[in-house]
Amino acid sequence: MTDIERWLSEHLLSPVEVDCATTVMLKIIDGKCKMAQQEKVVMAALYDAVKSLNHSLLQPEVHTLIATARDSADEAVKLLVYEQRLLAETMISRPVMKRFKARIRQQGLLDDV
Repeated sequence: MTDIERWLSEHLLSPVEVDCATTVMLKIIDGKCKMAQQEKVVMAALYDAVKSLNHSLLQPEVHTLIATARDSADEAVKLLVYEQRLLAETMISRPVMKRFKARIRQQGLLDDV
């Protein structure tokens, strides 16, 4: 069991928190995430662990886009990621995203980073 899987077994994410993790992944790919590099690695692993879980706001196609973007330097794909990131950020309020980030920090997900 990985550290992420262990953390998730003790700290279940709500559907909107799955959306938050997905949005952070979009921000990482788009180059707009302000987290430290090692925190980005942890957040990408968290996204990978939760992407198949129930979500509430984002469309399932976002996962296909993320998978494509991770393996592509294509400008058209980058533009789609940018657009999807903006859409996700408008769908998830700042207070919800801030609570999600505070929770994962408070509950130790980023402790060893």
